[in-house]
This record gives sequence, C-alpha cells and structure tokens, in this order.
Amino acid sequence: MTVFILEKHDVDVPEQIATAIKTIEKSKPGLRVSDDIIFLDRENEEDAYNQLCSSLSKGVSSIIDLSWASWEMGSGLPIIRSTLDSQDLITAMNSYLESRNATDAAILVQSENDVDRTLYTLLGKSNVRVWVNSGLTRDSARSLSRMRPDPSFYIIAGDRNFVTRTYKRAVKEKLVRRDYRWNLVINDYEPFDPAVLVLPSVILQIDTNECCKLMGVSDCTCPTNTQRKQLILTNLLQYISETLIKLNVGLTKMTCNENNNDTIDQIVMFQNGGNESMFYWNDEDLNLRTPFILSTFKPNEGLQRAASWSSNEEYKTLPGFEFEPLRDFFRIGTYPAVPWTLPKLDPVTGDAMHTEDGQPMYEGYCVDLIEKIAEEMGFDYEIITPRTGDFGKRLPNGTWDGVVGDLMTGETDIAISALTMTAEREEVIDFVAPYFEQTGILIVIRKPIRKTSLFKFMTVLRTEVWLSIVAALLLTGLMIWLLEKYSPYSARNNPGAYPYPCREFTLKESFWFALTSFTPQGGGEAPKALSGRTLVAAYWLFVVLMLATFTANLAAFLTVERMQTPVSSLEQLARQSRINYTVVESSTVHQYFINMKFAEDTLYRVWKEITLNATSDQAQYRVWDYPIREQYGHILLAINASGPVPDAKTGFRQVNEHTEADFAFIHDSAEVKYEITRNCNLTEVGDIFAEQPYAIAVQQGSRLQEDLSRTLLDLQKERFLEQLASKYWNETARQTCPDADESEGITLESLGGVFIATLFGLGLAMITLAWEVFYYKRKENKVNVLEKPKKIAFSKVRKRRDQVTFGDTFKPVSHIKVNPKNDYIP
Repeated sequence: MTVFILEKHDVDVPEQIATAIKTIEKSKPGLRVSDDIIFLDRENEEDAYNQLCSSLSKGVSSIIDLSWASWEMGSGLPIIRSTLDSQDLITAMNSYLESRNATDAAILVQSENDVDRTLYTLLGKSNVRVWVNSGLTRDSARSLSRMRPDPSFYIIAGDRNFVTRTYKRAVKEKLVRRDYRWNLVINDYEPFDPAVLVLPSVILQIDTNECCKLMGVSDCTCPTNTQRKQLILTNLLQYISETLIKLNVGLTKMTCNENNNDTIDQIVMFQNGGNESMFYWNDEDLNLRTPFILSTFKPNEGLQRAASWSSNEEYKTLPGFEFEPLRDFFRIGTYPAVPWTLPKLDPVTGDAMHTEDGQPMYEGYCVDLIEKIAEEMGFDYEIITPRTGDFGKRLPNGTWDGVVGDLMTGETDIAISALTMTAEREEVIDFVAPYFEQTGILIVIRKPIRKTSLFKFMTVLRTEVWLSIVAALLLTGLMIWLLEKYSPYSARNNPGAYPYPCREFTLKESFWFALTSFTPQGGGEAPKALSGRTLVAAYWLFVVLMLATFTANLAAFLTVERMQTPVSSLEQLARQSRINYTVVESSTVHQYFINMKFAEDTLYRVWKEITLNATSDQAQYRVWDYPIREQYGHILLAINASGPVPDAKTGFRQVNEHTEADFAFIHDSAEVKYEITRNCNLTEVGDIFAEQPYAIAVQQGSRLQEDLSRTLLDLQKERFLEQLASKYWNETARQTCPDADESEGITLESLGGVFIATLFGLGLAMITLAWEVFYYKRKENKVNVLEKPKKIAFSKVRKRRDQVTFGDTFKPVSHIKVNPKNDYIP
C-alpha cells in the first residue's frame, strides 16, 4: 500500500492519483499501486501525524509526500518527497533573480493555493523578498502600484492563458514601465505569443521535449491542453512502483517512533536510470528533470535564448550571452515651485503636458538637476508630487505631510525640490550637501513710471526764473540801444575815433546781441563806449552763471530721477505708510514674519521683567529705551491689512498693476529674481534676508546619501550648478528691456524738446526765407513799374551783330563810342 500525503487544499489531486493508477495498471498489467490518502492540515498537523501512524501499523510499501513543503512531523519515516506543480519553475526563476542581484519581487499566480505553494517554496530558500498575490484585479493593481519601495521585479506565473491575460491587465493598469522588470513564467506546453509584450521582458518556459519524454515518445508534437501535472504524477508513481519492485520492497509494518530510513536509502542508492532518467534524487526529494529555457524579448528584435538548464543543474547563461545591466529605480519627490519645478506646457496649445500613463511632465532647475544626477549615477526615476501638503509641515498628530512626509513614509526615495534645510526637518530626514545656497526672502516692487516730457529740460527752472531771464534779456537789449544812442563816446556819436567800419547797434541789433550772448559763439562785436561795455560785461557774467546753473541742475535733475526708488530696505518699508505690501498666505515667508513677531514679543516681555525687577546689584539692566528695534510687529500688521495673497502669481500681478510703485511683494528670493528677469516692470528692493540653503533630502540612514553627496561635489567641480543658475536666472534677458541699463545716459524723451526747438528754428528760418524772397520780388516789381524806359536815338548808326538789347532799355556795349556826328566808331 502507498500512502499519499497531500495538502488539504489539493482537492483535485486524489482524482488525478486515481487516474494515474488506472493508467499505470492499464499500461503495466503486472504493476499494482494501491493508495491511502492523508490530507495535511498545516494548522493541525498532529491529526495528520496520528493518521499516518495508524496507516503504518497496517503495513505500507512507500510514503509519498506531495505537499508543498517538508513536513517536520514526519522526520525519521521513509517518506519520498516530490512536487507536482510549478514549484520547480518558481525555483528556477528565483535562481535567475538572484543572479541579477534582486532584493525583492512581486509574484502574481493563478489561485490562492498557488500563493501558499509559492510561499512554501521560497520561504527559507530564497534571498529575495516576495509579495505574492493571486491574479491581478483593479484593487490588487492599485495596491501593487502603491507598494513602497517599488518591487525590483514582477513575475507572472501560470499557464499561457493566465500569463497573457494578466500581462495585458498590467499594461492597462500602467504597471509595465521599465525594461526587463517583468518576468513571465509559463508552466504548460502551450506556445506563448511574445507580440503582447510592450517592453523588453524575460520569459521562462519548459522545453517541450519534456512533454514527449513524459509521454514515452522520442519525437512528438505536444497535444493542446496537455495536463502536465497529470503526466508528472503518472510517471512519478510508475517510477516509484518499478523501483520498489526491483528492490523487492513489499509491505512493511513500522511505527512512528522508529528510524525507518533504510528503505529510502536503498531507493536513493539505486538511482534507477542514472542521469538519463526522468527523475533524480536530491537528498530525500524525488524531482523531475525539468528542462528550462530562459529567453529575453525586445520589441522589433524577437526572442533570444539566454539560458538553458535542467532542474538538477545550476543556472548559468549560455556562452557569449550577457544581460544588459539593470539600472536602479528611484521615486523622486518634488513640488511645483518657480523656477525649480514647473509644469511643462505644450508650445502650441499652452496646455500642461502629460506622459503616456497620464503623469504630469515637469521642467525647471530641479528637473534638470534630477536628469543630470540620474545620468551620473545611472538610475531610472519617476517624479512624484505629494498628494497632500507642499514641501512639508508637521501636523498636530506628529506626522508630516508634503515632500517630507512622503520621504518619511517611503513613498519616495529622494527629495529634490525647493526644500530648505531646517533643524525640525532634519529630525525626521537626512539632508545632503546644499545645491543652492543663495536663497532667502526678497522684496519686489514695480519700477516707478517716470513721467516723460519732450520739454522736461524746461522744468529744471521754475516759470518765474524763465520769465526773469527773458526780462533780463529784453532789458539788456534795450539798455544797449539807449547807451549806444546817447553816449558821446559810442561809435555812432564819435565816428572820428573809429576810422574803420563799426557795428551799428540799432534796437534790433541790440536785442540780437543780447540773445546770442547765451550761446558759446557769443554775441559778436561789443559796443565801443565804456558804459556799454560795462553793461555787456555784467550781462555776460549773468549769462555764464545762468548757463552753469541750468547745466548743473539739469544733470542733477535727470540723474536723481533715474536713481529714484521708493524704498531701499525692509526697515524703510516698515517705517513708511505709502507703500502697501503682502506675502503668500501660510507660506514660509508668512511664517517667518509670524515667528519674528513672536520673538519680538518674547524678548520685550523678558526685557521688561528684567528692567522692572532689577535690584541695586543689577543697575546695569535699568535702561530707559528698549534696546531692540521693533519692526516685525508693524510689518505683520501691514501684511494683514493688505491681505495675504493665495499664491505668488497673484502677488506679482498685483505689484505689476500698481503703476505708481505703491505696492510691494515679499517672497522667496529665487522666485523673485526669476520673475524680474522675465518682467521688465519689476525690480528688487534691498538685500536678501533670512537666507536658507536648498538641499537634496533622503530617508534617514539611506545608503544614497553618500552617493548623492559625491555626485553633487562632482557637479560643482564641473560648474554644472552655475550653468543651471545662469540658465534660469538669465540676466542677459534684462538687456532687452527698454531701460535695462540706467547708465546709458539721458533718454530722447527727456531732451526731445531741444530737437523740436531746433527743428522749429529751422522751419521758422525757411518760412522767413520764403517771406524774404517774396518781399524782395514784390519790391523789385514795384520799382520797375514806377520807372519809365528811355529811348535812345541813333542817326546813321550802322547795324552790327554785336548790338544787343535786353528788356525795355538799351545800353550800348562798353567798347562802342558815339561821336557827335552820330558816326559809328569801332
């Protein structure tokens, strides 16, 4: 009698055993196999043990253990252990995973029984951490996608239909995302169509020669829907029965308290068939020589055999074949911030872009840094944004949200974002060396719109000054004319003293002299009389002083106008009341002012207590004035009065809308500087304060900290971080602004009136010229009409060709002489 030990869940095996016995007895008439089945309950093994002991007392020829793992209660009994299902394939796949240095794997099998069977096969024998589940549903796919850390490998084990169906489901659920991470284990003889694979994968199959061998033929085509388990069971029972007959092993009565391993020793030593047989012994386990074929698949390249070995051999790849190196995979946490992590927009439509699996795409400083670090360290990555929170805040229950919270819970492996280093955060995560140190808080304000005027130079002097200059010019011109007219020593009244031609100072000429004296060319010849020269000297001194005053005031006026800013520091902003200012609500900047206000109140309270309670021995604490400047309380009140804005975009928009430069926005300095490079209307005020560096973060104790630090130092040596900074804070973009360089000089708008005055003078001169020509022609025609033409009579004058007459009068040629006798004399 043969006793079979089965798992209580293998309810289909007894029928398969009966079918195998009938097949054996039919093909081997002299061979008899009786059966007594014991179901093993792992939760209550004692009942199975008592049942086995009762069977032993009746006499048995063999004990065949077909359970999922060794049964410790049966130690010392002659038990032949073997497996029927896909345990050998799972073991073979485990050998491949260990050769790839796998640390974990997610295994999808067909049924709950396969889950337990797989766990019993691998527990205690594999170094790979496994997660096993039956099938793949929407819920299990969601659980698998949320598993942290992500499994290094995924395995689908089952028949061809199950593997194909499950893989398609995995693709639909967007789980298939990396090359060579999905491994397909097919435990039947049905041909698998690799066309369903979307990424490079690994396929483990059974060589179909096994089917022919189990069927007892040398060359065959394995029939469709062949029950491999049934074939193995039939051949196993036949092999054991034939071996026992050859060894002349009959029914033996034994007890559970005796060591009865002699029978097993005989069977093992017999080694029926040697290495060419279908079965082989491994200690007390009888296993089938299953031939495995491991293949790799690449789209557009097809299958390529990587390894071929049997279950009694060690796994090794075929000569000349090498697997492509597997890259590590990390989930990198970040949070949108300008210009660190920005949603990538379609250049045509302007809509946010997404990957094929629906994940948003990002660009920015941090994204470029992630790509560079991944390239240097050789890993693949996925960018993850937190479901709740932003960069990370401690919640009332002690947990964290945002990027820090995801890093703590293992949702992400690395955090590369605009994450500042704080002592509070460093209690729960580890920071790498900073990658951006010059950051803090900065004030941004709109540039004041200068009121331009073409005649701005006229505003340097007040109207009464201009009128006084005109009055001085007129009075001087009049006085020159009077002095020239009445002075006895003037050129007009004393012509004998000046034998040469002198300038005649008429009223018109006097005014012209006074006007031209304002030019570098000068007024020309001065009056000759001492009184006139005294007046001119005083007038010239007046002209020199007025020109110098106008030039100095014009330069100072235009320079001060260009350099004028409403405020230049946070202290000035706090002391004034014309400019309103705000921050982003609940941001780190807002929290900074709240904390500083709290610190001011605390310090004031402590100072007041020390001062009021000071004894005679503490006279140095008695001071009349509070030694610390109070400003953050006023700043916070002003912020609350203006109302914090919901986001930075709103803050910059409000600043841009206040054209009078009466609104300021206090925000992160990096984002402020980035916005200034893109908006010519904005300018920064003062210096950066409350500086804090940005740094990469990892989980506490992570092995990645040292690798990231080394990579970051290498990038600093290559000046890669400087290149990134110049890319996103491009100061050359400011050169496109109309007033990018304030030192270029005075603009045309400020002095355009000078050119207009010159053009006006030119136009006036042309009009005057036209009037002069018109006046002269009119006067000449009038004179010609008033004069009568004179007739000249010639008697006996011989006509010659050289006599020419023009107009109404006749004038003889100079060389023609007329004698009194009216004769022509040449």
